[in-house]
Amino acid sequence: MSQFQLRTHRPARPMLYLAPAIALLTAFFLAPIVVNTVIAFTDMGANLRVGEITVENFRRIFQRDGRLPMVLLTTLVYVTATLFIFNVGLGALLAVASTAIPERLGNFFRGLWLLPRMSPAVLYGILWIWIAEPTPSGLLNQVGGAFGLPAVNLRNDFPLFLVMLANGIVGASFAMVILTSSIRSIPSHLANAARVDGASEWGVLRHAVVPALSSPVRFITLYQALSLMTTYEYILLITGGGPVYDSTPYALYIYRRAFENGAYAYGAALALGLMVIGVAVTFFQWRVSNMRSTFAPPKIEVL
Repeated sequence: MSQFQLRTHRPARPMLYLAPAIALLTAFFLAPIVVNTVIAFTDMGANLRVGEITVENFRRIFQRDGRLPMVLLTTLVYVTATLFIFNVGLGALLAVASTAIPERLGNFFRGLWLLPRMSPAVLYGILWIWIAEPTPSGLLNQVGGAFGLPAVNLRNDFPLFLVMLANGIVGASFAMVILTSSIRSIPSHLANAARVDGASEWGVLRHAVVPALSSPVRFITLYQALSLMTTYEYILLITGGGPVYDSTPYALYIYRRAFENGAYAYGAALALGLMVIGVAVTFFQWRVSNMRSTFAPPKIEVL
């Protein structure tokens, strides 16, 4: 008999390792959903008092809110245009351009473009307010005045275009970083072999670079679509959702109804609708784009 006996340790239960994550998920995700759902079925107003349990808020959404169709159309235009023109299109263009130039210059350019994302939202919003200022002191009117162009008022005349531009420029940095890493991970021998076979730089981009970006682009599209549907801080700072409701997407509409009008229960019901829309968009894009392939294990080629 050995002096030291081997003891068989019973492995700890997996729930012990998952307990911290479950606690955080419950406190900051599940609990707010439950509270929001409960409030949505009440008549809570600005006094924060609950008088009765009712479904009147949902009846109001489908039958009596005349502004909601316009807000949904604005949201569709805002999310679609910002997503594909800026967050994906411009981000991919920046990634390709910054990897085609010398590495140090490309790193400097990407760092410069990332500054708005790293700066406070208030500072970025004030910058765009100065750019779009309708008076001669606004940056856009200063540049236009130097060429003899008339003054423009983007905040009143083209508010939706202004918020798409502001959100798109800062949002393109996310795709730029992700796609830059994807481009750098492409084996260099693929491009070299294509050039030896007589492919032009456009051919290398089309047949060697673009196929490698399909999976990251699907991930960026899903992530940024959900982000655009649920965030509104830049819009609130730059245009306030106006004039009237011309640049108010669905998420900002919830904020204005709940916190500006004091209709907390109705805002909670609208928030449930946003959650349903987000889940539906996620499953739709997951199915159409086959998102599971995005996180497939890497394949190792032995040459």
